[in-house]
Amino acid sequence: MKISIIVAMSNNSVIGFKNGLPWYLSEDLKNFKKTTLNHTVIMGRKTFDSIGKPLKDRKNIVITRNTSLRISGVVVVNSLSEAISMVKIPNEIFIIGGEQIYKSALPLATNLYITRVDGDFDGDAFFPHYDQNEWKEVGREDLISEKKIKFSFLKYERK
Repeated sequence: MKISIIVAMSNNSVIGFKNGLPWYLSEDLKNFKKTTLNHTVIMGRKTFDSIGKPLKDRKNIVITRNTSLRISGVVVVNSLSEAISMVKIPNEIFIIGGEQIYKSALPLATNLYITRVDGDFDGDAFFPHYDQNEWKEVGREDLISEKKIKFSFLKYERK
């Protein structure tokens, strides 16, 4: 089973600010949807709260410490290992955040899909450090957004 991490981050590894994104890139949102559609997405409760509803046409799994939490249209679990065990079809699954879930998933990940936003941003959530020598770049698309923000879609596979 492929375990993929999908993340948008700045040059200084910021992934969030005040439970949202510190930038708006419609191109990134479209790429996220296209990449994750018809797959399982695994996220932490804060990430789910920032999205506000289950992602359409995807199996949504939310990890939380709150054992009594119930969310319509979502599978609620208490750990990453439990979340992965809920995936019955050997398909690519996507870890979509946040910081703690990325940190737990990074050692298990086989693929990274990174939207690298050019610039340093203020933030309170960060992508964990990872050894770039463990990853091989297999895809890159350098772009400029409608709002003139430079960014790149990067795809890595574990070596």
